[in-house]
Amino acid sequence: MKKLQGEEIKLLIPQRYPMMMVDEFESGEDDSATTTLSVRTDNMFCYGSGEMAPTGLIEHIAQSMSCLAGFKALEANVSEPPVGIIGEVKHFTCSRYPRANEKISTTVRFTMTFGNVTIAEGKSHIGEELIAEAKMKIFIE
Repeated sequence: MKKLQGEEIKLLIPQRYPMMMVDEFESGEDDSATTTLSVRTDNMFCYGSGEMAPTGLIEHIAQSMSCLAGFKALEANVSEPPVGIIGEVKHFTCSRYPRANEKISTTVRFTMTFGNVTIAEGKSHIGEELIAEAKMKIFIE
């Protein structure tokens, strides 16, 4: 297992501030990984109240998936992180929005890849509490 954080995340995904929604990445077994994001009040997906919008959670889960694809590319000695585009979001559920100063931990897993299309699932927690989950179809260049 390998852990990346801070500036090292830029090796995995093309997003940059203010769109970067992953603080730490830890590889898992096979086609899985765990990421974290500390929610800050200046996050572009946060309301004035400090709560993160559902679109922010979807983006965080998608970037977590992108980190996994980037990690696999890094292991294969690809020089630039791949670009991923969300093709479809299915079965997104959110029991509550994360708030400023909370840390989201997200586990993602690739369930199938065919050509440049990857089907993946992600689950986000704050502590032990499951707050969101989704399945996505991602096109990876």
